[in-house]
Amino acid sequence: MDNQLAKLLEERFGIVFHDINLAEQAFTHSSYVNEHRNLHLSDNERLEFLGDAVLELLVSQYLYREYPNLPEGKLTKTRAAIVREESLAQFATDCGFDAFVKLGKGEENSGGRTRPSLLCDLFEAFLGALYLDQGLAAVLQFLETVVYPQVEAGAFSHERDHKTRLQEVLQKSGDVLIDYRLIKEEGPAHERIFVTEVYCDDKMIGIGQGKSKKLAEQAAAANALQSLGK
Repeated sequence: MDNQLAKLLEERFGIVFHDINLAEQAFTHSSYVNEHRNLHLSDNERLEFLGDAVLELLVSQYLYREYPNLPEGKLTKTRAAIVREESLAQFATDCGFDAFVKLGKGEENSGGRTRPSLLCDLFEAFLGALYLDQGLAAVLQFLETVVYPQVEAGAFSHERDHKTRLQEVLQKSGDVLIDYRLIKEEGPAHERIFVTEVYCDDKMIGIGQGKSKKLAEQAAAANALQSLGK
């Protein structure tokens, strides 16, 4: 396994794989395997299948436990928002995984490293590999670091969506211009922190930060709501 990837997993997430081959497989795309048939490698598609099931189970369990008043329909919608392709691709990017996936030259040249479907598959494959290597508890701990804080920040559901709530509050008396402005990015590539301000008709009403632009906007909206007494 790539030394930089091993360092990232250990330092940021406290993960050290017992079976290095599982980690290697999780980060190996089928295009790379096809271009290196002589190496007899395995791609990450089977791990992706397993990781998808593990993710759905643990997210369902989390939502059921943490939001006892949400009815079944809203639980289902929230889970769908969390595990959809766009969300998982963003998680993979936030973790810095996109830098380490092995791609064939054609896939690399066509922008595969930033393709949401590929990054989504990569994230699920990593979960599958971690599950096989260290069990459900290790995957849960990883999700508690990467995924659940974003759910709690209100990134996936109308009930916890601060941006939607702020828009409703500000537009009660008529249309206003609400503008989110990214003012700063800091930290290494795999641990970026984004700082965003929210403006109403060019007046700054809130500021927030997060590990992604979306989270920073949510935090800024939450700050604005707090300032407005909402």
